[in-house]
Amino acid sequence: MSKTRSSEPRGPSQRQLRVGELIRRSLSELLTRGDLHEPELSGMSITVGEVRATPDLKRATCFVLPLGGGDEETMLAALRRAKPEIRFLLARNMKLKHAPDLKFEIDRTFDRMDETRRLLSDEKVRRDVEADDIAPDDAGPDGAEGDAG
Repeated sequence: MSKTRSSEPRGPSQRQLRVGELIRRSLSELLTRGDLHEPELSGMSITVGEVRATPDLKRATCFVLPLGGGDEETMLAALRRAKPEIRFLLARNMKLKHAPDLKFEIDRTFDRMDETRRLLSDEKVRRDVEADDIAPDDAGPDGAEGDAG
């Protein structure tokens, strides 16, 4: 009997997570030290929030954000221009035979966190959540209210 594969999407493998974190750390160090020859990146503070590697490790998406609310489009354009140099330095620093192709995107994690916080602070949502938390505990083991006493 052959093994059936689930059609459900799986999360990233341990290897993908490990490589993504190595790239994130190395990229952060490169940007902090100012090792790149791209003039627009020299005075810019950039946070690398996450790096997601594809299962074959040939591509990696780097989620970045300028600190202090800098110009996101200028930062992305500068990172894209510096991509060949970044790949070369990452391969050398991480001792990789082949550095993955990098894609840079704006990290929207903080925006999503703010939106979630805003929703949870809404009075109607708060009442609904509190009602859901209270309702199951009020019923006894047989579904009746209170103790059988």
